[in-house]
Amino acid sequence: MKRYTKMIGITGSHYTTEFEKIKHHGNKIREVREETVIKQFKAGKAEVLVVFEETGKQMLLDDFSEKDDIKKYLGKKFL
Repeated sequence: MKRYTKMIGITGSHYTTEFEKIKHHGNKIREVREETVIKQFKAGKAEVLVVFEETGKQMLLDDFSEKDDIKKYLGKKFL
C-alpha cells in the first residue's frame, strides 16, 4: 500500500511521498498533486499520514477510517 504524507502548517498544506532509490543512494521525498492522492485513496491503494507541523501530532487515515475524520482532515473530495 502506497503511503502519502499531508503536511499541515500555518501557511497551508501539501502532499508528499517517498521514492525508494537504489541501494547506495538515499530515498527521495517529492511533492505530489492532490488529484493523484485522491485517485489512489479512492481506489483503496493508499493511506495518508496527516502531520501537523506546529504540534507534531500525527494521524494515519485509509479508506476504512471514520468518514468524519476523512472529511475533516483530507476534505470532501476523498469521500
